[in-house]
Amino acid sequence: MARGRPTRSQIRQNIVELLYFLEEGYAYNIYNVYVELFPAVTMRSVYYHLRKGVDTREFVVKAIKKEKGEYSWGSEAEKTYYALGPGAAPKIIVRVKEYFEKKQRK
Repeated sequence: MARGRPTRSQIRQNIVELLYFLEEGYAYNIYNVYVELFPAVTMRSVYYHLRKGVDTREFVVKAIKKEKGEYSWGSEAEKTYYALGPGAAPKIIVRVKEYFEKKQRK
């Protein structure tokens, strides 16, 4: 039996499903959609799995942008945009597909 954490993660697979339809997104945006569709998860866990997914080549960093705005910590935020990488294997979960189809109709 292998030791340590398994390389596969259900949270990371769920993020793969979301990014398949989103095409790209930043971590907070991905987290907000995630909690609407899947069981509760912490924001910290989503951020962890996005970083881990870059290491496993399931995700790639598309861009890092500094955006101006009114934030509690200041007037600027750095957003890292993620997209699917070559190691991603989306399974096209029906619930996720219906969610994005419904969003497009609005």
